[in-house]
Formats: sequence, C-alpha cells, structure tokens
Amino acid sequence: MDIKELFFKQFGETTDKEYIVYGRAELAGNHTDHQHGLVIAAAIDLPMRAAARANGTDTINVFSEGYGMISVKLDVLHPLNREKNTTAALIRGMASKYRAVSGFDAYVVSEVPKGSGLSSSAAFEVLIGRIIEDLFDCKTDPTTLAMHAQYAENVFFGKPCGLMDQMACSYGGIIKIDFSNPIPLVERIEYDFKEKGYTLCIIDSHTDHSGLTELYAEIPEELTKVSNYFYKDNLSQVDKRRFSNQLVQVREYAGDRATMRAMHVFDENFRVGQMTAMLKEDRLSDYLSAVNKSGDSSWMYLQNVIPAGAVEHQGLAFAIITSKFYLKGRGACRVMGGGFAGMLQAYVPNDMLDDFIKCVDKVLGKGSVIPTNVAKYN
Repeated sequence: MDIKELFFKQFGETTDKEYIVYGRAELAGNHTDHQHGLVIAAAIDLPMRAAARANGTDTINVFSEGYGMISVKLDVLHPLNREKNTTAALIRGMASKYRAVSGFDAYVVSEVPKGSGLSSSAAFEVLIGRIIEDLFDCKTDPTTLAMHAQYAENVFFGKPCGLMDQMACSYGGIIKIDFSNPIPLVERIEYDFKEKGYTLCIIDSHTDHSGLTELYAEIPEELTKVSNYFYKDNLSQVDKRRFSNQLVQVREYAGDRATMRAMHVFDENFRVGQMTAMLKEDRLSDYLSAVNKSGDSSWMYLQNVIPAGAVEHQGLAFAIITSKFYLKGRGACRVMGGGFAGMLQAYVPNDMLDDFIKCVDKVLGKGSVIPTNVAKYN
C-alpha cells in the first residue's frame, strides 16, 4: 500500500507530502570521527519514508510501522528525564531546534534495520527534521540539519554520538567529512561501485550490541588518554611525529591497547585521504586494497572486532572470516561502525554476487547479506 494511503488509513486525512531519508554506511574512518578526524561515508538505498501533514494542534503524532503511535506535546521544548532513550526524546529534540513548529501527523515506514549499525536513529532524526523544515518553511542546509539531529540525540535522547551518521543521512551520496573544524568540511565524491563491477553488501553478523556499551566507551576514553599525554583534547590536535618520537613514553602512560588504538586512528585518517584520491582517480583496485587494510587495522590495532574475553562466541569475527573465505581473494571486506557486534561490509564482484549471497546466507542465515547501492537525493 502507498505510504500516503497508509497515512489516510491511520489519520483519516489526505496529504501530498512525502519524504525519504536513507541509512548510511561508513566506508573509511573507523572511530576517527570522535577524534575530530576524517571519514568517508555513504547513504545507501535502504530508505526510511514518511507521509506527513501539519495538524495545528501543537502536538507531533508519529505512527511508525512496527512500533505504533508516539505523541509529543510541544508545550515543553527541553529534555525530560522520563523520555531519555526514547523516540519521543528524538522528536522533542528536533522540534526544539525549530521554533515555528505547530504540530503535525506523520506515518513512517523504514527499511533501515533498527540496531543494525546503519543508523536508523540518525535517519529518523533527519527525517523528522526534513518534515519540519518543509511543513513550516524553515529549511536549513544539510550540515545544520545534521547538527540539529546530533543535538537531539546527545541532549534529549542521552546518547553521546558523533556527527558522522547524521551527516551521511542528511547529504546522501558519498562524502568525505573533515571533523577538525567546528563546522565539518564536506567534500562530495562521485562514484558508482556497481557500474565499476562491484556491489557494496552490508552483512548482518546476527550479534547483539546490548551489553557492549562499556566496550564502546573505552575506545574514546583510551584515545583521549593518549591525547591528554600531549595536553590535547583529541588526536587530531596531536602531531603524528611527536607521537612516534615519544612512543615509549606514551605506552608507559596510556598502556599498550590505548597506544595501538591511537596508531590506528593516525593511520586511518591518512588512509581516508588516500582512499578519497583513489576514488576520484578511479583506482578501484587500490581502493579495495585500502578497504582491507582499514579492516585489518580495526581488528588488530583498534581491537573492535572481538569483545574482550569472548572465546566461544565471536560472531562478528566469524562473519568477517566467512565473507573473506567466499570472496576467494577478490573484492574487500571490513568491520563497519562501532564494531564488536552488528554489521560488516563487503565489496563483492558482480559476477560472483549470487553465489556469494547463497554461500554466506547458508552459513550466517537467510537474509544476512543485503546488497545495496549508493543513494542520492534529487
């Protein structure tokens, strides 16, 4: 059924307003964003859609398939403790950035799997922002919209996320992001992997992120400890040569794992620059080699593939090895996003895509491999 028909069925009103936001995939720059580093990210064709209509009631009503109705009254536009970690907090947070909002109804359908590492929360925030900007004539630019979305998630929802997810969802296509400036610098990259013979696949390792918050938090904590050795707030402010020259002292101060994680960040930031040039110069084989190096660095130095102490259950690592096995030395594969659980990505040659999906799905479970394309907005 058409989403506007679903809207009518739910709210009893018609609308001609339809919106779309895409999920995102991190292509390079694993855990560099929170160190004010460099990232390549892409919107992928797993959309979140909405139909909406202003209602003039000072209440936002969002019906989301699979989750039901959420209503947020706009008489309060500050964070509420009772709403922490809820969708209502994201809605209220977005509304707080646009003072002209007077309420609307929306019906939302999503193909972005929740908790998948494809940024369903960022897509939802940006979607709500797009609706508000259109219905109430307060359009901003993609960076401002992304920053509003991050604010909603940080301050209202209570999750200290970076800005990469929201930027990728807001811009669409492939972008390089430089987070060293307070207002991130964005460079668009035009490239079509499928046209060049490869399909970007997102692969579900069927491992759960719950209970891993401490492991995620340890990464920025340890990297901050390294930067603090140099009296800096983050690694983007630390000169790599000073880091290399004082490696012994850094290791003694911060510990082995923190030091290796910092090595990853320095190398990964450099790699993002290389990979940007490779795509612009159509050096795909070099790019794919760099993807594998990025994945190896995340596994060996950043250490965000196997949760500390895990022996019997190493689902993400197993999924990566399985994918590499069936790639048979072709393409590329790496962890994506936070790591420890969730999703990975693989660049699969088009001529072996069907067999790859069949083989990996047989091992990991049907539907584990999700072929995607880079998605752009009109």
